[in-house]
Amino acid sequence: MKKILLIPALAAALAAGPEVEFDKIVHDFGRVTVGDGALSCSFIVTNTGDSPLLIQSVVSSCGCTDVKWTRTEIAPGGTGTIEATYSNDEGPYPFDKSLTVYTSAARKPVVLHLRGIVKKK
Repeated sequence: MKKILLIPALAAALAAGPEVEFDKIVHDFGRVTVGDGALSCSFIVTNTGDSPLLIQSVVSSCGCTDVKWTRTEIAPGGTGTIEATYSNDEGPYPFDKSLTVYTSAARKPVVLHLRGIVKKK
């Protein structure tokens, strides 16, 4: 009987920790022009777990996208941000840039996307 009681306790202990949720996985800028200049957006990161969450790193798929993120721990129930700016200076074409997000909550990184279609005018 004691072994059965230990298993739920162990499962609860393993489940404890930070959990990460994003307000969106894809930000679609839609149709834009080269003349619009740099395009920026934000992703909201929420810690739905019971211990502090840390965004360890955010890696952009190319040098055309600058990324800033919350560098301090995010308390349980708290939020942080990932801010991305796409330079939009490479000419007219559709784009899909990725941001690979590493956190203290997930074993695998989460991949966010910036999408849009750039036209000449």
